Amino acid sequence: MPPKKSPPLTYYRAHKLRQNPTEPESKLWTYLRSHRLNNVHFRRQHAIGKYIVDFCAPRQRLIIELDGSQHLDREQQDEERTTFLNGKGYRILRFWNNDVTNNLEAVIISIEQALGEIKNKE
Repeated sequence: MPPKKSPPLTYYRAHKLRQNPTEPESKLWTYLRSHRLNNVHFRRQHAIGKYIVDFCAPRQRLIIELDGSQHLDREQQDEERTTFLNGKGYRILRFWNNDVTNNLEAVIISIEQALGEIKNKE
């Protein structure tokens, strides 16, 4: 049975990523932090196993990932990561950095819809 905790190096990397967010991450975080969106608690740069996700609402089992152009070359790694996270019971929403920068309102609406769907299932 695999360990429940993430490796210490993963926690360290998550800490470093929180110190240096990208512009789209900072922009979206202003809407997700401090229970601002539907009173849901989000964490940023959250370690799950060997992976670090951009944003996570642990109680709702919802992950939000912001992808930049580097993800165009990492399809297989992203697929493995998604399979692992889905296996842990998480739903993943993916947005391009460009979406957050140019159409933040639509991103927020998509997140709210996903949260509503999760709440309706409970």
